[in-house]
Amino acid sequence: MIPTQKLNYTLNCKGTLVDLSTPKVMGILNLTPDSFYDGGKHKDVNDILNHTEGMLSEGATFIDLGGYSSRPGATNITVDEELKRVLPIIDILTKKFPEILISIDTFRSAVAKKAIEAGAALVNDISAGMLDIEMIPVVGKLKVPYIMMHMKGSPQTMASNAVYENVIIEMKSYFSYRIAEARKYQISDIIIDPGFGFAKNNSYNFEILKQMNLFQSLNAPVLAGLSRKSMIYKTLDKTPQEALNGTTCLNTIALLQGASILRVHDVAEAKECITLLNAFKN
Repeated sequence: MIPTQKLNYTLNCKGTLVDLSTPKVMGILNLTPDSFYDGGKHKDVNDILNHTEGMLSEGATFIDLGGYSSRPGATNITVDEELKRVLPIIDILTKKFPEILISIDTFRSAVAKKAIEAGAALVNDISAGMLDIEMIPVVGKLKVPYIMMHMKGSPQTMASNAVYENVIIEMKSYFSYRIAEARKYQISDIIIDPGFGFAKNNSYNFEILKQMNLFQSLNAPVLAGLSRKSMIYKTLDKTPQEALNGTTCLNTIALLQGASILRVHDVAEAKECITLLNAFKN
């Protein structure tokens, strides 16, 4: 497999221009009690600070902070509860690490607005604005980069929506429509996320990974979120805790298919993928 040639993209994050000509790593910081892999793991502020410091020292460019679990069948929580989980941590992290680039993982415009005002730099929306009609207008006003993911339904219903005639064609149509909507509101920095595991079974997941380079025709950088997901551990008959090696394997394939950002639980290993692939290409 020959590394895919992709356009050189940049993101304006709080005045910092992030060059994606070399892929970047987004470290995951879940503040939820029921995430599929690390739910409830980061309860103590000192643990959160240590974990974040570790990810930054290992080379994470972004820290993706979420207070709403989006695993299949996850419990729905109120906006107030989501805000209680994320706002104090954003305040603590931006004071401890002034240069940190926090991505707020939410599909709710009210949470996105308050998180950006508190110091976050990007919005990561699993619904691409489909679950909150105010999201795209709000992000346009905030003038921050916007990650839009492909999903059908909601975290509570998506498992029953994994039906496609042609998954790649349908996803490209979806992204074309959502990108056009975002451009109407002057969102200039858009990242697309295929949404591995979101309203997709393993067959679809691997088909998307195999053809992920086709999304480059949308002229937007691609984020790959494969870390420890069921397409890895179920295929290998393992647990999420045993899925690091499989994650590294699929992250490498994603990079070969043109991914500009890897969203991961394990930053050091993702950075090694990028470093070795760059050495291979050069």
